[in-house]
Amino acid sequence: MPELDLNGVRLLPGHLDAKAQAALVGTVRRICAAAPLMQHVTPRGQPLSVRMTAAGQVGWISDRQGYRYAARHPGGTDWPPIPDLLLRLWADLLPEARAPECCLVNFYGEGARMGLHQDRDEADLSQPVLSVSLGDDGLFRVGGTARGGKTRSVWLKSGDVAILQGAGRLAYHGVDRIRFGSSPLLAQGGRLNLTLRVVT
Repeated sequence: MPELDLNGVRLLPGHLDAKAQAALVGTVRRICAAAPLMQHVTPRGQPLSVRMTAAGQVGWISDRQGYRYAARHPGGTDWPPIPDLLLRLWADLLPEARAPECCLVNFYGEGARMGLHQDRDEADLSQPVLSVSLGDDGLFRVGGTARGGKTRSVWLKSGDVAILQGAGRLAYHGVDRIRFGSSPLLAQGGRLNLTLRVVT
């Protein structure tokens, strides 16, 4: 399928075939075994509906102290390394970018969503963010660089890749809902979103 542009965010539909998707699910299982998925809370104490973990030099966490990157999993263990499959994908699609330092793993169960937000906890906002969708379809919504503007939405399917770069790097984006059970990739259903980013 042809590449799409959604308010500056590049979408690569069906970029990963079924074999690559299955291989990535295997790598995510190993990440979660080393650094279990957690349900973080906002600084106000509200639980997020998405469960999270990470791989790389640092991982993103959220608690009463705020949103930030941390050198270790909240359970006290080191984050596992970013899988080679994802490092190769980054190098293929973003050869001019610095190597990613974090892979955030988000798991959307039934009813989970992610409100509109910007990815701006990183030090160098000139570096891109690469996002991989696995499993159930997710309704992805993208706005501009300011709140309250017009948004556009598209259903992301398993194997789709999105790149936030250039004009789209600070676009507000989120996932309004998932079609639970729409993909056979995850045996119990749900959606995985893997986002690679340069942090420092």
